[in-house]
Amino acid sequence: MRGLPAGPRVLLRRLREIMAEPISAQERLDKIVTQIAANVVAEVCSVYVLRSDGVLELYATEGLKAEAVHHAALRTGQGLVGTIAAEARPLNLPNAQMHPAYRYLPETGEEIYSSFLGVPILRAGRTLGVLVVQNRTHRTYYDEEVEALQTTAMVLAEMLAVGELERLAQPGTVIDLKRPITTTGVGLCEGVGLGHVVLHEPRVVVTALIAEDVEVEAQRLEQAIASLRLFVDDMLSRDDIAETGEHRDVLEAYRMFAHDRGWVRRMNEAIHNGLTAEAAVEKVQSDTRARLQRQTDPFLRDRLHDFDDLANRLLRVLMNKSHGPSAQELPRDAIIVARNMGAAELLDYDRERVRGLVLEEGGPTSHVTIVARALGIASVGRASNVLSLVENGDAVIVDGLAGEVHIRPTADVEAAYAEKVRFRAKRQEQYQLLRDKPAVTRDGQRIRLLMNAGLLVDLPHLEESGAEGIGLFRTELQFMIAERMPKLGEQRAFYGTVMEAAGELPITFRTLDIGGDKVLPYLRTAQEENPAMGWRAIRLGLDRPGLLRMQLRALLQAAAGRQLRIMLPMITDLWEVRETRELIDREIGHLKRHGHETPSELLIGAMIEVPSMLWQLDGLSKLVDFVSVGSNDLHQFMTASDRGNIMVAGRFDPLSRPFLRALRQIVEAAEKADLPVTLCGEMAGNPLMAMALIGLGYRSLSMSAAAVGPVKAMAMALDAGKVSETIRSLLDDQGNEDGVRTALADFAVAEDVPF
Repeated sequence: MRGLPAGPRVLLRRLREIMAEPISAQERLDKIVTQIAANVVAEVCSVYVLRSDGVLELYATEGLKAEAVHHAALRTGQGLVGTIAAEARPLNLPNAQMHPAYRYLPETGEEIYSSFLGVPILRAGRTLGVLVVQNRTHRTYYDEEVEALQTTAMVLAEMLAVGELERLAQPGTVIDLKRPITTTGVGLCEGVGLGHVVLHEPRVVVTALIAEDVEVEAQRLEQAIASLRLFVDDMLSRDDIAETGEHRDVLEAYRMFAHDRGWVRRMNEAIHNGLTAEAAVEKVQSDTRARLQRQTDPFLRDRLHDFDDLANRLLRVLMNKSHGPSAQELPRDAIIVARNMGAAELLDYDRERVRGLVLEEGGPTSHVTIVARALGIASVGRASNVLSLVENGDAVIVDGLAGEVHIRPTADVEAAYAEKVRFRAKRQEQYQLLRDKPAVTRDGQRIRLLMNAGLLVDLPHLEESGAEGIGLFRTELQFMIAERMPKLGEQRAFYGTVMEAAGELPITFRTLDIGGDKVLPYLRTAQEENPAMGWRAIRLGLDRPGLLRMQLRALLQAAAGRQLRIMLPMITDLWEVRETRELIDREIGHLKRHGHETPSELLIGAMIEVPSMLWQLDGLSKLVDFVSVGSNDLHQFMTASDRGNIMVAGRFDPLSRPFLRALRQIVEAAEKADLPVTLCGEMAGNPLMAMALIGLGYRSLSMSAAAVGPVKAMAMALDAGKVSETIRSLLDDQGNEDGVRTALADFAVAEDVPF
């Protein structure tokens, strides 16, 4: 690699001295542009800062008219400076006035200058301003000079990021980095969260920008890259990573990034230009992010996630930073912001401190959403590019109902949401008044409202919500948050605690539903092409009977002398029920032989979430004591739409005629066989969807604790007979393609039913 001149390094050392001087922000900025102009032998050096209104304002200059500072301005996309800001890439012109985007600003006196070099001031790929040098003579600036100017722009980006230039803003203006932003996604969990941003994958803050010893920094980078590559190679060599498949191609692309010579060369160039190793990584990451964000090719945009992850890992290696904030660092009003995360990762956070969750990805039925809903955390998903819009500590409001995220909100927005929180609290008080009343419709139909749970923190909600029991206890959550496989005694104690907390109320324990995207870190499983329809739930349990038998034994021992309800997930064929019942019978026999007390009553149920069960309902009714409909999986399998894939998760409506007809078939078969049926998917917790379920004939619904009050209020205002007639008419009308959702909403409005 050709060596770069020493000039930029001298400049950066001088800039570091200027940054340490006890002077005003304007004086500091004026000194910086003077130093830059002298270093690159330019007659003009100017700094433009992007305002919240999309205008680039001249904040400092050496060479242009001094009176133009804070007066000269261009809109984003306007003129050469505006073009650089809009495209986030440099412009290097020997004769600027010949460029079609050139715009003359008479107040600056720049008409006498010909050559022009401008670079964007970037942070995390986001444009904050533009840095420009100009000369009278016609010349094309060398690549080394472009690199030096980009490197210097990082110093200015840090000045903006720490807020030093905010005080220079003219009355009535705000710099863009601190402007209020509202971004819209999909509401995942109803509620409002007011707090401060905590990045799930925290952006490593680089404070040491300027190198003391270039060779030392180059060596640090080389060692860190070697460590990163070793991590990637180890990941690919693991025994549980299949040798072929699409996932392998993705991981190989990940390794390709880690070994990319161009990436390493650009970082080394930045170091030899005077940056520390970590500042070089951040600079190249920011430049690459800015470029890839503007790509329309979805494949290239997806690769940005891989690149960002690698760069962040490299920064953590260089700075010896661990992943995520410690419990002491977590604010008391944390809003977790992430690209995506697993259910177990959310559970790692202190629930008492988390007020909201914002995901760039994530759908309404993803498992992290289900856990967030169970914990009552206001959540928004599919908030596009939110990670590049926020910094750790930013004030933020999450509106889980409207699907809105307000970043750095204005005072009036904060006041409006404070009022909304008070109104919501009053509404919750109204729901509390219904807590001890049965859910009976206007025409006398009794609706049984149960609660979904999976953690000990859920149990106080049982009494608070007025739920009549736990219709779905997700036993896998205990396994997901543990660092190792829970032993028999630990499982037994856990289930016993749950039963004690529930008292006389019924609990339906679902056996382990692991596999797919619910991975236990200590349980090695094979990589699968389509894990949602692969080796998971009862399939995994029957193939590893030791795991299933230990859980069954723990449940049977914990329920000594009590009723025990066990539900089997993802049943696809009747033989799976028969084999599981045989395992249960063997465990009961084992307990009796060793003198253990057994449950006073044992009820075995099956989940209907695989479409094949729709044609086996008669046979199933002879093998089980109850059934539960898992509407989340049943809907994704019926529509062939992965509920974890943001591109298709919201494409098909559960309130569609085909799906509602399938649900009607289930409830009719259950009634015919006198078999109790409960629907425990996310449909049950939405008042409008719950109204449709009541219309179909469902009289037992299980939902998150927060949904019990709203659904009960809906049910008590509903005439079940009338909604049944409406549903029947909608589903039997084969020629009508109008939306069922709209028709049901119109019915609710006409009947004054809250939804």
